[in-house]
Amino acid sequence: MNSSAINHYAAAIRDAILAHEADIECLDREIGDGDHYINMKRGCEAITGLADELSTLSSADALNKIGMKLLSTIGGASGPLFASFFMSMSKTLKTSDTMTTLQISLAFEAGVQAIMQRGKAQAGEKTMLDVLIPVATAFKQLAEQGQSSKDIAAALKTIASDGLESTRNMLATKGRASGLGERAIGHLDAGAKSCQVMIDTICDLVLSKQ
Repeated sequence: MNSSAINHYAAAIRDAILAHEADIECLDREIGDGDHYINMKRGCEAITGLADELSTLSSADALNKIGMKLLSTIGGASGPLFASFFMSMSKTLKTSDTMTTLQISLAFEAGVQAIMQRGKAQAGEKTMLDVLIPVATAFKQLAEQGQSSKDIAAALKTIASDGLESTRNMLATKGRASGLGERAIGHLDAGAKSCQVMIDTICDLVLSKQ
């Protein structure tokens, strides 16, 4: 993963988020604050707007730059959470001399842990972490086993989808949805949907490589 790949992934994620506008907005209107899609779109556009600058940086520095940009661009709770994710990924990659699949998985794991710490949240609370935590766990395990990038991508697509679906029958204990009690049951979490879309997009790009 280099800065060129990061720019490629960022552009694809922006397009995917835009394509899922109706889905994400509908979910957020049902049990959220109603601004999740707007913040995701703003963040994606801010990142793709950095393309020229990112192309001159190392992967670690590019990820840190993205984190800093999101911190100053996205409103609500999402900005600090996603900023922490990218900045923690950057910090982890800076300690490695190589850019192996395992190193990327460890950086992803560190990013997810940063979200957990910043949001004081864990799996089972009807948030994006119900997608991110199982994906991070599986990513690391499969990388440690020496699985190919395509096999890992195929597996993570399924795990992200299952994680999203798991939020449907959960009680929400974080965010606005936590005030809805049992009325939130039966609805998917918008943040989990956004994360599933982003993971699915990156995995599809990996699977499409010759």
